[in-house]
Amino acid sequence: MRMNETEKELVEMVLAGRAEAFEPLVTPYRGPLLALASRLTRDREEALEVVQETLLRAYRSLGRYDAARPFRNWLFQIAANESRDRRRRKMRERAAFTEVAGRAPAAADPEAGQDRRELREGIRRSMAALSPREREVFVLRDLEDLDIRETSRALGCSSLSVRVHLSAARRKLRQAIRRDFPHLEVG
Repeated sequence: MRMNETEKELVEMVLAGRAEAFEPLVTPYRGPLLALASRLTRDREEALEVVQETLLRAYRSLGRYDAARPFRNWLFQIAANESRDRRRRKMRERAAFTEVAGRAPAAADPEAGQDRRELREGIRRSMAALSPREREVFVLRDLEDLDIRETSRALGCSSLSVRVHLSAARRKLRQAIRRDFPHLEVG
């Protein structure tokens, strides 16, 4: 799906110096971007920051946008890259903190609440079993409904790599769900 005419006009307006045209261009994508960032970061505050940075980067890079590609996918690619960059920074910060403090920081223990909260936490734990790449592929392909080719473009990897990571992610999630939620198993 290519860029629609309205998006094309708004991009041209922004590039011509009318910054106010950027807001209507990205407004339809704020929710999907937040959902994607939330799934990739597993932290709402971090996800909000990812979306903010994604929109800032998109604004600054709009001149390099390829109108032959779907605008949504371009934004998702920026968000996935930003999430990945933040995860790497966090890992470096944690390693530095651990070295200075001499011990690993304590993990936050989420409150066990109602069934829905427990299920949500269980799914979050199940997704934690995935490698960062598997999580990215799973979120973009299965939760955001990008096809294999779009997912490979968004992540800058081959279609084969997407298929391999997607297969591994699905297998790990099935195993984790069977283990953690045997009552949900059908058949």
